[in-house]
Amino acid sequence: MKSERVDIKHWLPEMAELGHPSTQYHHMGAQLLAIESSDGPVTGVRFLVYAPNASAVSVVGDFNQWDSRSHPLTALDQGYWGCFVAGLSAGERYKFELRDLSGHPLPHKADPWGYQAEQYPSFASLIYDHSSYPWQDRDWQQRPVTAKHAQPLSMYELHAGSWRRHDNGEHLNYRELAAELIPYLAEMGYTHVELMPVSEHPFYGSWGYQPVGMFAPTSRYGSPDDLKYFVDQCHQAGVGVILDWVPAHFPADDHGLAFFDGTALFHDPDPRRGWHQDWQSYIYDYGREHVRRFLVANALYWLEHFHIDGLRVDAVASMLYLDYSRQPGEWIPNADGGNINHDAASLLRWMNEEVYSRYPNAMTIAEESTTFPGVSRPTYEGGLGFGFKWNMGWMHDSLTYMREDPVHRRYHHDTLTFPLVYAFSENYVLPLSHDEVVYGKGSLLNKMPGDEWQQTANLRAYLGYMYGQPGKKLNFMGAEIAQSAEWNHDGVLEWHYLQYDRHAGVQRLVKALNHLYCQTPALYEQDCDPAGFAWCIQSDSAQSVVAHERYARKGDKVLVVSNFTPVPREDYVIPVPAAGQYQVLLNTDDLEFWGSGQVVQERTVTRWHESSQTHQLVLNLPPLATVFLRCYPV
Repeated sequence: MKSERVDIKHWLPEMAELGHPSTQYHHMGAQLLAIESSDGPVTGVRFLVYAPNASAVSVVGDFNQWDSRSHPLTALDQGYWGCFVAGLSAGERYKFELRDLSGHPLPHKADPWGYQAEQYPSFASLIYDHSSYPWQDRDWQQRPVTAKHAQPLSMYELHAGSWRRHDNGEHLNYRELAAELIPYLAEMGYTHVELMPVSEHPFYGSWGYQPVGMFAPTSRYGSPDDLKYFVDQCHQAGVGVILDWVPAHFPADDHGLAFFDGTALFHDPDPRRGWHQDWQSYIYDYGREHVRRFLVANALYWLEHFHIDGLRVDAVASMLYLDYSRQPGEWIPNADGGNINHDAASLLRWMNEEVYSRYPNAMTIAEESTTFPGVSRPTYEGGLGFGFKWNMGWMHDSLTYMREDPVHRRYHHDTLTFPLVYAFSENYVLPLSHDEVVYGKGSLLNKMPGDEWQQTANLRAYLGYMYGQPGKKLNFMGAEIAQSAEWNHDGVLEWHYLQYDRHAGVQRLVKALNHLYCQTPALYEQDCDPAGFAWCIQSDSAQSVVAHERYARKGDKVLVVSNFTPVPREDYVIPVPAAGQYQVLLNTDDLEFWGSGQVVQERTVTRWHESSQTHQLVLNLPPLATVFLRCYPV
């Protein structure tokens, strides 16, 4: 049935519905409809697209032999174009054919709001029915709203295409990934999986960070229903799902957003504001209302339709600074003459306000690498409104310290302790992310100095130190098995190394650390509150030992001691705030973890030191190890 046979009044949506992000994605793109027309009930698809500078728009697809004359769209108000095509159903391929203001044809465009997409060579959009999947995660969706800052959050960052593959090299699809990954996450004690971007992206080597189909899960791993199944199964197993979200830039592929209607519709035409020199991609124009609505709508879309539990927002610093990675003369100052992109900051505030008001159990996390103030402060206090921020400074400084040979660490002690100066300036996540194990940086294991045993012991001590620090936790896949090679998106993790005790021991340690962390309120309840942390040993650079206590809200406390040299420290004295009996909870040097197994007193009672007027704990510290001890009153 031709589109003109159904009168426009029967399928035209209210313009107000297109204007708000929470409803926009229910109307834009290809929507399956059943409408009442003058000829009676009609089912089909309404196509809506925003192209204010086009002179003509048609929808083309298999259903009309890709002939633009068959289904032209009608020019509507405010730059929208639309039509209704009767008889269409889910699964049909389509694109938009547009002509610019001069009537010149443009490359066929995928639907910016398309729910499903194909890979090369077609890059076509597919009609998809979001109502078809039968969700089974009601209990998860109806769980009480909790303050995430006081909850244990241990995230497993995952690239879906290279975690595991079939023997023939093919990717696991979302359902196969669910079957293998989710039991693993539950056993290992992770609370969340963080998916590197799954929005459709034409270049696999971008790892998803050059997205074209912002509303379409990549078809490399299956259909949208398959991704919903993955999330559903995660929730039924008690595992949350965080999605990497990329509003910072978009690629220049002809079928994408670039010059969508023949003009720079989504980006600033001035390359000093509209082009990323580092990534060779376009920057969204955050001051244009349709761009702002498009991006905020996309954030809400993933939370509504895919039940995502959180968004980790990529490259926030590149959005906030007009001079990001630019030399003088390569950027345009703001109206105040400064380098802050006020439009981007405003967009992020709006996005966070919409997310938290509509999905109070969700969380947003910023990857922001500077000292921009108030990233995780509420918007009503002048902040950007994120729930958390990645602590890039902690990651950089702690890894810089760990790369040093232990004999030299005494000269770099402040590098380890300095991050605690600002540890509570934001609500932090401590990230050991994919960025640290690519492009010649080496795996975490191979960042560590020494022979095979010392490398592994350094890694174990470092992981223990991380879990004892204030801040939520994130590990990129492979860290938990002491991956020796750099991450390769075209390969898979080195699972075969688990036959060796060295790697299996690290895996057992990470499992033990996750479970200890999640079961010990002192290690997570006050991650974002300075009342949850106190130094006991901060300045012992000569022996490269640090010790601190972590506190729960009700007073429970855990002592965390790290010895970053291969020298055992016998009868090491640690001043503590009060008398108590300390019991070992976990020792990264245990034989179970492929450690040396040197004995640490199982239970130790403090002594009173008269001359210093302090309570003291005397311990034997194993080499290259972190030890957790719970304090009990005496």
